[in-house]
Amino acid sequence: MEIKTSEYVISSPTVNLCPKDTKNEYAFIGRSNVGKSSLINMLCRHRNLAKTSATPGKTLMINHFIINKEWYLVDLPGYGFAKRSKRTQQKLEQMITGYILQREQLICTFVLIDVRLEPQKIDREFIDWLGESGIPFAIIFTKADKLGETKARKAAKEWMDKMLDVWEELPPYFVTSSEKGTGRDEVLEYIDSINRQLKEQETEKTLIP
Repeated sequence: MEIKTSEYVISSPTVNLCPKDTKNEYAFIGRSNVGKSSLINMLCRHRNLAKTSATPGKTLMINHFIINKEWYLVDLPGYGFAKRSKRTQQKLEQMITGYILQREQLICTFVLIDVRLEPQKIDREFIDWLGESGIPFAIIFTKADKLGETKARKAAKEWMDKMLDVWEELPPYFVTSSEKGTGRDEVLEYIDSINRQLKEQETEKTLIP
């Protein structure tokens, strides 16, 4: 898939205020400062689509971007380590869980993880919660260029292997670098393959008498 157009649509404080149409949605979320905005900009080849900042935790709403007029990329607030009050953290948590659990258009949640770091408890807890909640998701390891591709892929595999302590089947995962564009084609092809599959299923439904 090639992204021809990517446009900001709306920022919503609650799931009830998200776009009312039925286009497929793919959400991106991760711990604060994981490189989420940079990854989104790299995927869309749109330098300023998602605003990057040296200050972690700048995304405070559910941000929708329309891709190729066909599907939504959704930028969710980051979790953990942002210098926010307890009340703000609780509000963000309610926003995130509300969107993930209630949004029928959500097809897949991409969880971003810094490939340089040892497994963080907060990441693992979030991933396990997605699994327990029956939410389809994939993992995107970021900042591969900081380690070099070979070391990054080894680190990502080791991270995934540690999930086998409770996971019988591992989710898909991708190794990316926003600086070098690594993993872009793989992530977009994954999204495209799901969109095609869902479209075929809808076509089949309309053909069945």
